Amino acid sequence: MPSSVLGVLPGRLQASYLLEAERFAWWGTSDPAGDAAALGLPPGERREVRFALPDRDRATVCATDVPAALVPTRAALDALVAMNPTANAGRSLRAWAGLASVIRTGEQPSAALVEGLPTAGHAALGLDGTTIWSAGAVVEAVLRHASASGSDSVVLRPYQQAGVAWLLASESDGGGVLADEMGLGKTLQAITVLRARPSAGPHLVVCPTSVLGNWRREFARFAPALPVRTYVGATRRSADLRGVVLTSYGVLRSDAALRATTWDVVVLDEAQQIKNPDAQAARAARALDARLRLAMTGTPVENRLDELWSLLAFTNPGLLGTRSRFRQRFSVAVEQRRSAAAAERLHELVGPHVLRRRKVDVAPELPAKIETTVVCALTAEQEALYRASIDEAFTAGLGSGVGRRGRVLALLGRLKQICNHPELLEPTGGELRGRSGKLDRITEILAEVVDNGDRALVFTQYRATGDLLARHLQEHVTGTPVPFLHGQLSSAARERTTTEFTDDPDGPPVLILSLRAAGFGLNLTRATHVVHYDRWWNPAVEAQASDRAHRIGQTRTVTVHTLITERSIEEAVADLHAGKRDLAGVAAGELPAVKTDLARLGDEQLRALLAEGVAR
Repeated sequence: MPSSVLGVLPGRLQASYLLEAERFAWWGTSDPAGDAAALGLPPGERREVRFALPDRDRATVCATDVPAALVPTRAALDALVAMNPTANAGRSLRAWAGLASVIRTGEQPSAALVEGLPTAGHAALGLDGTTIWSAGAVVEAVLRHASASGSDSVVLRPYQQAGVAWLLASESDGGGVLADEMGLGKTLQAITVLRARPSAGPHLVVCPTSVLGNWRREFARFAPALPVRTYVGATRRSADLRGVVLTSYGVLRSDAALRATTWDVVVLDEAQQIKNPDAQAARAARALDARLRLAMTGTPVENRLDELWSLLAFTNPGLLGTRSRFRQRFSVAVEQRRSAAAAERLHELVGPHVLRRRKVDVAPELPAKIETTVVCALTAEQEALYRASIDEAFTAGLGSGVGRRGRVLALLGRLKQICNHPELLEPTGGELRGRSGKLDRITEILAEVVDNGDRALVFTQYRATGDLLARHLQEHVTGTPVPFLHGQLSSAARERTTTEFTDDPDGPPVLILSLRAAGFGLNLTRATHVVHYDRWWNPAVEAQASDRAHRIGQTRTVTVHTLITERSIEEAVADLHAGKRDLAGVAAGELPAVKTDLARLGDEQLRALLAEGVAR
């Protein structure tokens, strides 16, 4: 700790509330536990806590670890009420004593009392290492903790308590983006926000159709007193827009009654659905009238910074200026020129409006996720088809402009299908084994999983591949039907499929899922293995899929197997992933390393890349 920071420690015992830890911290002296005991306060658990303290030499604020004593909220409140103040009690300790007297009566502290809490009373940094919770946020959290009782109370993890406080406080700026990593309970945090405002007016929750049932179940579990209505289908009526209204993005795009209603809170679940600013859903979302706008997504940026602009144009209109201005200031500078200064400016601007926590930081009790890349060889049949497809495409010519891009993407799709199995392109009706390196390898992996009594999720982006895998795995691995969850299933069929997999002890040990259809709202912690049979262009989508199993509720290690065909397009996709994965961190001040789009390569470059290592 720099001496210039040590010098600003108050010298008198202070009290600060650690919102995410649900503890009070005594600090400000070299022996906070002993000094607390001298004041009649519980000495607490000795620990170092990171505070934002002024550094006099640099005339700035420095994140500094200081000795502290941590005490549970209720015990601290009782002791603060009974404390006999002395000259050794600092301003924040005295302020919390006054607040505690009011809180213990069940009353709401006055604005003057809350505003009178000095910075020392809420200067501890949040778990993300940058957030300093406001006085109002920490007092509100203490109030909720003190009043929580009965069967209707929701038990939140400390970081979820912090998320709720942040979401409620974001109303002063219009709203915010809750970008917690998948599996940390964004749905529960949103429901708790709505519970805190039961009579403020109608609330709107917009989500993919596939998770409407999940939202209904979560409301029934965590907020049974809230009236919840599902607003979808041809029978919907504007008279139903009361209480909590659940609807889909499809309805949002076209329903005038939603735009004509004044909402208290609007929640967009899986808000990457509005990442395209020009899409109807994004335009309709921006047209909604709401006091508090919340966007929830585990992937705030998937491909381009325009997606971040679109999210914040909904939650905090005007914050980033016009789209063209945003592109000039940030998109070009960060994505093309790789300007660290521009990335830092963007982080400073959006940081207060985007809350992003990762499992490794806030849920260390989660078991490990082991990620392994399984390299599979091309069979002779695959190699011949692969080479012939490249030769045919380049002999015919790829053209230029928009037409060229379409032909390149069609070629890439064909090559990816060949990597999956030749039967997908040239059906013979014959035996599937021995013709695809990936099919043979997944058969071996899943046979071992099933023999060990474990369960596995298999993801593919292609409907035909899923059907092929279901037939093959039933015959050679499970001996029973292997379900395939894809976008053409009804909501009832989806729920039945997932329930059988997760809840039935005799249910199927393997579940195949379409990568896109399974990208939203599923909790499949029964599985301990995840297999990505083919690669999606976007790594964020794959990460979301993996986290269907690696999320809160999982008690065992999750192994993620990613299959890649060597000397093929799939190795190029893997290289692209390394660049795109970095882009999502730009809101946290990280600089992306964006790779060249394959469709923009010249013919010679593209052919060399696609054919690299494939023998003639």
